[in-house]
Amino acid sequence: MKVHVHYYAAARELAGCEASTFEFPAAAVAQVDFRRAVAERHPSIAAFLTRMRLAVNGDFVDDFQQICDGDRVDLLPPVAGGAPVVLCRISDAEVSLDEVRNAVAHSGAGGICIFTGVVRDNAEGKDVARLDYEAHESLALKEMQRVLEGVAAEHAGVRLAAVHRVGQLAIGDVAVCVAASAAHRDDAFAACRKAIDRIKETVPLWKKEWGPLGEAHWVNLEG
Repeated sequence: MKVHVHYYAAARELAGCEASTFEFPAAAVAQVDFRRAVAERHPSIAAFLTRMRLAVNGDFVDDFQQICDGDRVDLLPPVAGGAPVVLCRISDAEVSLDEVRNAVAHSGAGGICIFTGVVRDNAEGKDVARLDYEAHESLALKEMQRVLEGVAAEHAGVRLAAVHRVGQLAIGDVAVCVAASAAHRDDAFAACRKAIDRIKETVPLWKKEWGPLGEAHWVNLEG
Protein backbone atom coordinates (compact mmCIF):
# COMPACT_ATOMS: atom_id res chain seq x y z
CA MET A 1 0.00 0.00 0.00
CA LYS A 2 1.01 3.64 -0.48
CA VAL A 3 0.64 6.50 1.97
CA HIS A 4 1.15 10.13 1.01
CA VAL A 5 2.75 12.25 3.72
CA HIS A 6 2.77 16.05 3.86
CA TYR A 7 5.03 17.99 6.23
CA TYR A 8 4.26 21.37 7.76
CA ALA A 9 6.35 24.19 9.28
CA ALA A 10 9.27 22.78 11.34
CA ALA A 11 8.45 19.25 10.20
CA ARG A 12 8.94 20.35 6.58
CA GLU A 13 12.32 21.88 7.36
CA LEU A 14 13.47 18.82 9.29
CA ALA A 15 12.35 16.46 6.52
CA GLY A 16 13.85 18.65 3.80
CA CYS A 17 10.77 18.26 1.63
CA GLU A 18 7.09 19.19 1.52
CA ALA A 19 5.74 15.71 0.80
CA SER A 20 6.80 12.12 0.27
CA THR A 21 5.27 8.72 -0.37
CA PHE A 22 5.73 5.62 1.78
CA GLU A 23 5.03 2.03 0.78
CA PHE A 24 4.07 -0.71 3.24
CA PRO A 25 3.52 -4.42 2.55
CA ALA A 26 0.26 -4.70 4.52
CA ALA A 27 -3.14 -3.23 3.71
CA ALA A 28 -3.03 -1.10 6.86
CA VAL A 29 -0.31 0.03 9.25
CA ALA A 30 -0.35 1.02 12.90
CA GLN A 31 0.72 4.56 13.75
CA VAL A 32 3.74 3.35 15.72
CA ASP A 33 5.03 1.56 12.60
CA PHE A 34 4.26 4.58 10.44
CA ARG A 35 6.18 6.89 12.77
CA ARG A 36 9.08 4.45 12.81
CA ALA A 37 9.21 4.52 9.00
CA VAL A 38 9.22 8.33 8.99
CA ALA A 39 12.04 8.40 11.55
CA GLU A 40 14.11 5.96 9.51
CA ARG A 41 13.71 7.99 6.32
CA HIS A 42 14.16 11.37 8.04
CA PRO A 43 16.45 10.87 11.07
CA SER A 44 16.39 14.61 11.83
CA ILE A 45 12.68 14.31 12.67
CA ALA A 46 13.03 11.27 14.94
CA ALA A 47 13.65 13.15 18.20
CA PHE A 48 10.54 15.31 17.69
CA LEU A 49 8.03 12.76 16.41
CA THR A 50 6.36 12.06 19.76
CA ARG A 51 5.39 15.76 19.99
CA MET A 52 3.91 15.86 16.47
CA ARG A 53 0.26 15.19 15.71
CA LEU A 54 -1.12 13.24 12.77
CA ALA A 55 -4.08 14.23 10.64
CA VAL A 56 -5.39 11.56 8.25
CA ASN A 57 -7.45 12.66 5.26
CA GLY A 58 -8.08 16.04 6.85
CA ASP A 59 -9.03 14.93 10.38
CA PHE A 60 -7.07 14.50 13.59
CA VAL A 61 -6.93 10.86 14.69
CA ASP A 62 -6.44 9.04 17.96
CA ASP A 63 -3.49 6.72 18.52
CA PHE A 64 -5.49 3.59 17.68
CA GLN A 65 -6.55 4.50 14.14
CA GLN A 66 -4.61 2.63 11.49
CA ILE A 67 -3.32 4.20 8.31
CA CYS A 68 -4.63 2.62 5.11
CA ASP A 69 -3.80 2.48 1.43
CA GLY A 70 -4.15 5.83 -0.30
CA ASP A 71 -4.43 7.85 2.92
CA ARG A 72 -3.03 11.36 3.10
CA VAL A 73 -1.18 11.90 6.38
CA ASP A 74 -0.29 15.40 7.54
CA LEU A 75 2.59 15.58 10.02
CA LEU A 76 2.02 18.59 12.28
CA PRO A 77 4.54 19.99 14.79
CA PRO A 78 3.38 21.67 18.03
CA VAL A 79 1.53 24.95 17.47
CA ALA A 80 3.14 28.32 18.10
CA GLY A 81 1.75 28.63 21.62
CA GLY A 82 3.59 25.52 22.73
CA ALA A 83 2.29 22.52 24.62
CA PRO A 84 1.40 23.02 28.31
CA VAL A 85 2.32 19.39 29.10
CA VAL A 86 6.06 19.24 28.49
CA LEU A 87 6.90 15.89 30.10
CA CYS A 88 4.72 12.87 30.87
CA ARG A 89 6.36 9.49 31.45
CA ILE A 90 5.92 6.20 33.29
CA SER A 91 9.14 4.22 33.59
CA ASP A 92 11.07 1.76 35.72
CA ALA A 93 14.06 4.11 35.69
CA GLU A 94 15.02 6.29 38.65
CA VAL A 95 13.16 9.61 38.65
CA SER A 96 15.35 12.64 37.99
CA LEU A 97 14.06 15.64 39.95
CA ASP A 98 16.27 17.97 37.90
CA GLU A 99 14.78 16.68 34.66
CA VAL A 100 11.22 17.29 35.85
CA ARG A 101 12.01 20.76 37.16
CA ASN A 102 13.96 21.79 34.07
CA ALA A 103 11.15 20.61 31.83
CA VAL A 104 8.77 23.29 33.15
CA ALA A 105 11.30 26.07 33.78
CA HIS A 106 11.24 29.04 31.39
CA SER A 107 11.97 32.75 31.48
CA GLY A 108 8.33 33.71 32.09
CA ALA A 109 7.86 31.44 35.09
CA GLY A 110 7.86 33.33 38.35
CA GLY A 111 7.06 30.25 40.38
CA ILE A 112 7.80 26.53 40.09
CA CYS A 113 6.09 24.09 42.44
CA ILE A 114 7.42 20.54 42.70
CA PHE A 115 5.87 17.56 44.47
CA THR A 116 7.83 14.38 45.08
CA GLY A 117 6.22 11.22 46.41
CA VAL A 118 8.77 9.16 48.33
CA VAL A 119 8.57 5.57 49.62
CA ARG A 120 8.32 5.66 53.41
CA ASP A 121 9.06 2.89 55.90
CA ASN A 122 5.57 2.65 57.42
CA ALA A 123 1.90 2.72 56.51
CA GLU A 124 -1.11 2.65 58.84
CA GLY A 125 1.08 1.70 61.80
CA LYS A 126 2.85 -1.17 60.04
CA ASP A 127 6.46 -1.41 58.91
CA VAL A 128 7.08 -1.29 55.16
CA ALA A 129 10.19 -2.80 53.59
CA ARG A 130 9.55 -1.86 49.95
CA LEU A 131 6.85 -1.04 47.40
CA ASP A 132 6.02 -2.53 44.02
CA TYR A 133 4.26 -0.29 41.50
CA GLU A 134 2.48 -1.69 38.46
CA ALA A 135 0.86 0.28 35.64
CA HIS A 136 -1.48 -0.67 32.82
CA GLU A 137 0.83 -0.89 29.81
CA SER A 138 -1.12 1.49 27.54
CA LEU A 139 -3.88 3.19 29.52
CA ALA A 140 -1.78 4.58 32.37
CA LEU A 141 0.27 6.95 30.24
CA LYS A 142 -2.77 8.09 28.25
CA GLU A 143 -4.71 8.83 31.42
CA MET A 144 -1.82 10.70 33.03
CA GLN A 145 -1.47 12.82 29.90
CA ARG A 146 -5.24 13.49 29.96
CA VAL A 147 -5.05 14.52 33.62
CA LEU A 148 -2.21 16.96 33.01
CA GLU A 149 -3.93 18.46 29.98
CA GLY A 150 -7.10 18.92 32.01
CA VAL A 151 -5.25 20.74 34.78
CA ALA A 152 -3.45 22.92 32.25
CA ALA A 153 -6.79 23.87 30.69
CA GLU A 154 -7.93 25.19 34.09
CA HIS A 155 -4.82 27.34 34.62
CA ALA A 156 -3.82 29.39 31.59
CA GLY A 157 -0.07 29.72 31.15
CA VAL A 158 0.84 26.80 33.40
CA ARG A 159 3.36 24.22 32.23
CA LEU A 160 3.23 20.73 33.72
CA ALA A 161 5.49 17.71 33.94
CA ALA A 162 5.05 14.36 35.65
CA VAL A 163 7.12 11.19 35.90
CA HIS A 164 5.94 8.07 37.75
CA ARG A 165 8.18 5.13 38.48
CA VAL A 166 7.09 1.49 38.33
CA GLY A 167 8.74 -1.72 39.47
CA GLN A 168 10.38 -2.47 42.80
CA LEU A 169 11.14 0.61 44.92
CA ALA A 170 13.16 0.78 48.12
CA ILE A 171 12.59 3.01 51.12
CA GLY A 172 13.56 6.57 50.19
CA ASP A 173 13.10 6.09 46.45
CA VAL A 174 11.07 8.70 44.55
CA ALA A 175 7.89 7.12 43.21
CA VAL A 176 6.45 10.18 41.47
CA CYS A 177 7.45 13.73 40.73
CA VAL A 178 5.10 16.44 39.47
CA ALA A 179 6.13 19.99 38.63
CA ALA A 180 4.10 23.02 37.62
CA SER A 181 5.39 26.42 36.56
CA ALA A 182 3.41 29.63 36.18
CA ALA A 183 3.87 33.36 36.17
CA HIS A 184 2.63 33.50 39.78
CA ARG A 185 2.97 31.07 42.68
CA ASP A 186 -0.77 30.64 43.30
CA ASP A 187 -1.30 28.99 39.92
CA ALA A 188 1.84 26.88 40.29
CA PHE A 189 0.75 25.61 43.72
CA ALA A 190 -2.83 24.94 42.63
CA ALA A 191 -1.90 23.17 39.39
CA CYS A 192 0.70 20.97 41.05
CA ARG A 193 -1.74 19.92 43.79
CA LYS A 194 -4.53 19.17 41.31
CA ALA A 195 -2.19 17.18 39.08
CA ILE A 196 -0.89 14.82 41.76
CA ASP A 197 -4.33 14.40 43.37
CA ARG A 198 -5.93 13.45 40.05
CA ILE A 199 -3.07 11.17 39.08
CA LYS A 200 -3.57 9.27 42.34
CA GLU A 201 -7.34 9.13 41.77
CA THR A 202 -7.64 8.02 38.15
CA VAL A 203 -4.41 6.74 36.58
CA PRO A 204 -4.35 2.90 36.51
CA LEU A 205 -1.31 2.44 38.75
CA TRP A 206 -1.31 -0.11 41.57
CA LYS A 207 0.83 -0.27 44.69
CA LYS A 208 1.85 -3.39 46.58
CA GLU A 209 3.31 -2.99 50.07
CA TRP A 210 5.84 -5.49 51.40
CA GLY A 211 6.53 -5.96 55.09
CA PRO A 212 9.87 -6.89 56.68
CA LEU A 213 8.89 -10.57 56.98
CA GLY A 214 7.86 -10.92 53.33
CA GLU A 215 4.15 -10.33 53.85
CA ALA A 216 2.54 -8.26 51.09
CA HIS A 217 -0.79 -6.77 50.05
CA TRP A 218 -2.19 -4.55 47.31
CA VAL A 219 -3.13 -1.15 48.72
CA ASN A 220 -6.87 -0.32 48.65
CA LEU A 221 -7.86 -3.86 47.67
CA GLU A 222 -8.86 -5.01 51.11
CA GLY A 223 -12.07 -3.93 52.81
